[in-house]
Amino acid sequence: MDRNGHRDVTEVPFRPSVGAPPGAAVLDFPGLAARAHSHGLDVHAPMRLAFHQLITVRSGVLRCSVDFTEYELTEGGWMWVRPGQIHQFRSALGAAEGTAVLFPPGYLGAATAAAARLDRPAPRLPLMVPEGAEAEALRSLVDLLENEYRTMSGPLEAHIEVVRHLVAVLVLRLAHLPGAASGDAAGSEAFRRFQRAVERDYTRTHRVEDYAARLGYSVRTLTRATRATAGCGAKRFIDDRVLLEAKRLLVHTDLSATAIGERLGFPDATVFTKFCRRRSGETPAGSRARASGARR
Repeated sequence: MDRNGHRDVTEVPFRPSVGAPPGAAVLDFPGLAARAHSHGLDVHAPMRLAFHQLITVRSGVLRCSVDFTEYELTEGGWMWVRPGQIHQFRSALGAAEGTAVLFPPGYLGAATAAAARLDRPAPRLPLMVPEGAEAEALRSLVDLLENEYRTMSGPLEAHIEVVRHLVAVLVLRLAHLPGAASGDAAGSEAFRRFQRAVERDYTRTHRVEDYAARLGYSVRTLTRATRATAGCGAKRFIDDRVLLEAKRLLVHTDLSATAIGERLGFPDATVFTKFCRRRSGETPAGSRARASGARR
């Protein structure tokens, strides 16, 4: 609930597990459910995570949704939920066996984060199904990580660093699986700076001119850089980010369209409604009604 009593998206920060070393958490599915319960969370409710969550299934089937798309994880499958995405378990965690690896932004070194593209938007498909030698290598790596996390040997500082390095290897392998980086090209420095600025300021301004002025580029430069990497102009890129957040709030909260529009930086409800109709073909009320019907 927000301060006015409205249902809002549950924001989940990263908190170290009790009695475990700081940094990452490596849990089986019962442990993941217990962790949620200990923090007063419903493990099956939609949640906006402030950390990375890597999930792999060893046996059984686990159904999840990430930002309005349903996924089914089967044996050997991986799902990578990024900070800011809204994730929800759609089936009981007891229906499958597997491992979840959680770690906050900033946990891995700068070189690893850059090589794994952690500072870029999530790929379109968070679900990965490695095959052959790659699948076997990932399975062995997770076994090693689980064992190291649960069985501390040697000084605490060394244990923490071993876990960090194993998580780094896991992240790098997943980031470079065939198809994992689809639609996630590095782009120019201008695009990367624009991308970070939009993520930071999309609720404050929707104007390309404002971003260009703050970043020291021309509108034409930002538009060219964005089109070369993202396949759309700079204005479309901003609007896509705003529309994604609008959908999240319409589906996962009971905030009024007026309140959502204000949160996203629109001057009034009429302008927000026109934006939604132009970009999605639906009014905010229509989007909410359709999503509500789909969940029934």
